[in-house]
Amino acid sequence: MIKFTNGYILDKDFNIVKKDVLVDGNKIIGVGEFDSECETYDLKGNLLMPSFKNAHTHSAMTFARSYADDLPLSEWLNTKIFPMEAKLTGEDIYWLSQLAFLEYLTSGISACFDMYYEPEDVARASVDIGFRTVMCCAVNNFKESVEALENYYNTYNNYNELISYKLGFHAEYTTCVEIMKGIAGLAEKYKAPVFVHSSETKAEVDGCIERYSKTPTELFDSLGLFNYGGAGFHSVWVTDSDLEIYKKRGVWAVLNPASNAKLASGIAPVTKMIKEGVNLAVGTDGPSSNNALDMFREMYLACVLQKLNDNDAAACDPEVILRAATVGSAHCMGLDNCDVIDEGKLADLIVIDLNRPNMQPINDIKKNIVYSGSKENVLMTMINGKILYDNREFIGIDVDTIYKKSKAVIDRIG
Repeated sequence: MIKFTNGYILDKDFNIVKKDVLVDGNKIIGVGEFDSECETYDLKGNLLMPSFKNAHTHSAMTFARSYADDLPLSEWLNTKIFPMEAKLTGEDIYWLSQLAFLEYLTSGISACFDMYYEPEDVARASVDIGFRTVMCCAVNNFKESVEALENYYNTYNNYNELISYKLGFHAEYTTCVEIMKGIAGLAEKYKAPVFVHSSETKAEVDGCIERYSKTPTELFDSLGLFNYGGAGFHSVWVTDSDLEIYKKRGVWAVLNPASNAKLASGIAPVTKMIKEGVNLAVGTDGPSSNNALDMFREMYLACVLQKLNDNDAAACDPEVILRAATVGSAHCMGLDNCDVIDEGKLADLIVIDLNRPNMQPINDIKKNIVYSGSKENVLMTMINGKILYDNREFIGIDVDTIYKKSKAVIDRIG
């Protein structure tokens, strides 16, 4: 048992309070004041908070970090990314995913929503490190199938406590209606949400309207894909009609501001989403389009780009984005059991160092995290009750081997 003491916590109501937190095994068993004789983690006046959850990424795309930059989405995908991906093996994806997991840990991210291929290798990579991964298939006209998706869904939702699987496909512009109808059938069969890249660029939306006389969101809804909710990754070029569907169906808008800015895709209408009561989550997207896996940068950009977009310095409350990156992302990913600090929840926790220049003076801790916080403030990351990153050092992870193996992949396919 571990007692976190002598500091602040971000409690289940999102208030900053001075309390102890008891962790036994993989669960939080108490929040309050305790005299328990057990191992003590001295917070030294710092903040214990629920970890960030990365609600959209492609972890193994570390292979293309700084390889395919300064291109629009279509050219980036077709001339750079797809040809390189074709060379990857499952073992490559294992090591490249672990490289991403290391970066997530340094950013206080305890779980990722990973849309990629070779799920067995992604799952192995995650379990071997102790990282929590929700996987999502990228079915399209060229890879995978409805049958494979169903097999993955049943296999990896019964694999390991750190692993779960969601229904999904790549995007409207890469997936025919027959496949989408098949996935809608799975959604109905399992009463399950569906997750997809949606409305990322104006060209994507215009093309869908030209093909089907509907926006991507309207098309998905008409096919029954969102009958049980889901998410639109990016959700930049969404219409009022789209947002009505999001609200009606409980669809999450997963914000990826760094990737959308770097690819010049646009700025999601976050203010309107908040006003309409749309569910918000935050993701980094992949390391080949971001290029970092840094939740602090995502939160900052989500806020400040909205102010610029709206020409309103008051737009986008940072606490809303902080909630979206923690609680919102957890709920989007189906991780309701590790969303907040509360008795009975899984112990996915981080410690934020408040004793750094960028956090002083402490006028408003939550605003500091979003507006001035950075990865340098992450002191500790705990997943499922196990500390994997502490005092800015990895615990029990062979980092050198991960670096060596990842470089070997790049050297071979580059």
